[in-house]
Amino acid sequence: MHIEASGMSLPFDNTYSRLPEHFFARQKPAPVPSPKLLKFNERLGEELSIPPDWSKSDELLDTLSGNHITNGSEPIAQAYAGHQFGHLVPQLGDGRAILLGEIIARNGKRYDIQLKGSGQTPFSRDGDGKSALGPVIREFILSEAMHALGVPSTRALAAIETGEVVWRQEGRVPGGVFTRVASSHIRVGTFQYFHARNDVEALRELVDYTIDRHYPDAADDENPYLGLLDHVVTAQARLIAQWMSIGFIHGVMNTDNTAVSGETIDFGPCAFMEGFYPKCVFSSIDRNGRYAWGNQGNIGFWNLARFAETLLPLIDEKEETAATKAESVLAKFPDRFGSEYSGHFKAKLALPDHAPDDIIKSSLELLAREETDFTLFFRRLTQFADGGPRSPLESLFKDSTVFKQWHSDWEKQADLPSGIQAMATANPIRIPRNHRVEQAIQAAYRQDYAPFHRLVDALENPYDESEEFSDIESLPQPHEVVEKTFCGT
Repeated sequence: MHIEASGMSLPFDNTYSRLPEHFFARQKPAPVPSPKLLKFNERLGEELSIPPDWSKSDELLDTLSGNHITNGSEPIAQAYAGHQFGHLVPQLGDGRAILLGEIIARNGKRYDIQLKGSGQTPFSRDGDGKSALGPVIREFILSEAMHALGVPSTRALAAIETGEVVWRQEGRVPGGVFTRVASSHIRVGTFQYFHARNDVEALRELVDYTIDRHYPDAADDENPYLGLLDHVVTAQARLIAQWMSIGFIHGVMNTDNTAVSGETIDFGPCAFMEGFYPKCVFSSIDRNGRYAWGNQGNIGFWNLARFAETLLPLIDEKEETAATKAESVLAKFPDRFGSEYSGHFKAKLALPDHAPDDIIKSSLELLAREETDFTLFFRRLTQFADGGPRSPLESLFKDSTVFKQWHSDWEKQADLPSGIQAMATANPIRIPRNHRVEQAIQAAYRQDYAPFHRLVDALENPYDESEEFSDIESLPQPHEVVEKTFCGT
């Protein structure tokens, strides 16, 4: 049973729920039997102007578990479509997520507050609309880690255990609800939903809304629709290059997981690479390597082409002319992505801007040949460049002759010592290693939340040395290696 609104509330200021009704379905979250707050992100809550007294009240738990509809909330499940592994599904939508409303943060920006795992919606298809506790733990850890690493990402506000069980691949597991904060949940798939229905008027309204919310400068362009495409091309080029520079593999880069805001969204089968391998895949459902580490730039470009297709009716009345104009904007992606990618790796290697990219390529070829741990290599290289011993770095390689030749080539091109600061801010000490995330999940299933809290704390400052969290940096033992990751549904 839902508790209706009382005096205390989140400071909602909703706009998406004012769009036409076919953009979403009005849907209350499903109540849960005995919610338990595992973690509330107090720092983020403060940024979102959530009243401190409210954040410590029982009403917080009731609202973020779905048991209470607070003042100003207009719960909706958003409609969208999407290409899933290259195949268009014309109707997906929020099958296990409900947008409670929007908040204006202290920085003046607008953010969505969404519950994931909050019950069935008209878009659930055959799903139960619930979430196991494991995906809640995973998304909290990963999204906050990405934010701390400087990567645009959705954020974690709260993790809640629901007191009920759900059935998943591993059997009966505890249920959970995750509170996600995003600049918006507008995806490439949102545009595809209306394009698949040939609803040009809805597309126009969605574009106008998106420009106003995310890219107001595009409104002044001669062709605002091309302007929007140009902004999204830039945002995705920057995002994917950042992913690759820290060894992140999204795992399921479907168009419904491509946010037009340029934020990382959805942390289902994602993973951080350990032994470097360009074709590295973790997702259990990515059997052909479509979303491998080294293919993410290509897939980003493919997804943007699908986005451009939805805008053609608005770009120009003549389809051929519209396609030509859109292609001219899409053609900017390879150079923008390449520039961002090169820039990140030059920082990681202390290379000057004018240095050729050859040393980047040879460095990654060396790592691939030796299957060297990606994060550990760049971390030890940073330590060595800052005056540390060479032996910890060299010990990562089986073939010392090959390493010495690479090192000689790198040393000739590296801009030292002036490049050390760039290395220090480009090469994290701690990442959410897959076995640590899995350990936190399995402990939570045993009602032990200490590893979850400790891992979140350890990842808050990933570029700072810490004796307290030095064990978090360590490689997995053979029995701890995670070979596959799974979608939360």
